[in-house]
Amino acid sequence: MGARSVSGAGELMTRTVAGAVLAATALAAVGWGGLLFAALVALVAALGRWEWGGLVGEPRARRLRHALALPAVVVVTAVVDARYGLAALGLLLLAALAGSARGALHGHSGWRATLAGTLYVGLPAVALVGLRGTPHGLALVLFVFAVVWATDVAAFLAGRAVGGPRLWPAVSPSKTWAGLAGGVAAAAAAGAGVALWQGWSVRGAAAVGAALALVAQAGDLFESHLKRRAGVKDSGRLIPGHGGVLDRVDGLVPVATVVGAAVLVAGLAPSGGGR
Repeated sequence: MGARSVSGAGELMTRTVAGAVLAATALAAVGWGGLLFAALVALVAALGRWEWGGLVGEPRARRLRHALALPAVVVVTAVVDARYGLAALGLLLLAALAGSARGALHGHSGWRATLAGTLYVGLPAVALVGLRGTPHGLALVLFVFAVVWATDVAAFLAGRAVGGPRLWPAVSPSKTWAGLAGGVAAAAAAGAGVALWQGWSVRGAAAVGAALALVAQAGDLFESHLKRRAGVKDSGRLIPGHGGVLDRVDGLVPVATVVGAAVLVAGLAPSGGGR
C-alpha cells in the first residue's frame, strides 16, 4: 500500500512538472505570436499526425508523408491567413484522395483513416494560427487555452476527490460525472476571467466557456475511444506522465476548431479590449 502511494505521488509530481513546462512553453509562444507560435503549432501538428497514424495502423510511409506535410499548411496560414491555410489543407486532402485511388488499384486500404487524421490535426492547427493572427488574437487563443486547461485540471481533481458514477466506462473508465461537472464549472470561471481582462461580456464568456468544456470532454472521450480500439494506454510516450502529444491536446483539438470556425468563418470576434 505504501509503495503504491509513493509511486502514485511520484507519478503525480512528474505529471505536474511536465504539465507546467508545457503550459509555460505554450504561453510564451502565444505571447510572442507570429512565426514562433506557428512553429510550435507546426511541431505539435506533425507529432500528433504521426501518433494518429500509429493509433489507426497507417502504413509508415503514408504516416510520415502526412506528418511532414502538415507543417507546410501551418506555415501558409501564418504567412498569409487562415483562408489560404484551409486551401492548402484542402490540397493536401485532394492529394491524399488521389493517393487513395492509386492505392485502391493495388489493394491498399485505410485511406478514410488517413483523411480523417489529417483533418483531425490540420483543422485545429489552422484555427489556432489563424486566430492568433486576428486583431483579438492573443485574447482569443488564451481564452481557448484557459477553457481547455481549466476543464482538464478541474475534471481530474473533481473526479479524484468526489468519484461517483462513471461518465462512459466502456470508453474511459476513469472519467466521472463529478469530473465533468467540475470541468464545466472551472471552464465557465476561466472564460469569465478572460472576459474581465478583455472587457467582454462576463456572462457570455462564462456560458461559452461552459459549453466548450463539454466540447473538450467530447474530444477527450473520442481520443480514449481511438486508444481503446488500438489497444494502447497512451497515444505515445513523448511527454513524461502524460503519454503522447494527442493525449495532451485531445480536448484542445475540437475546442480550437469550434472557436476558429465561429471567429474566422462566421465573424463572431468579440468587440472591445482586444490586443
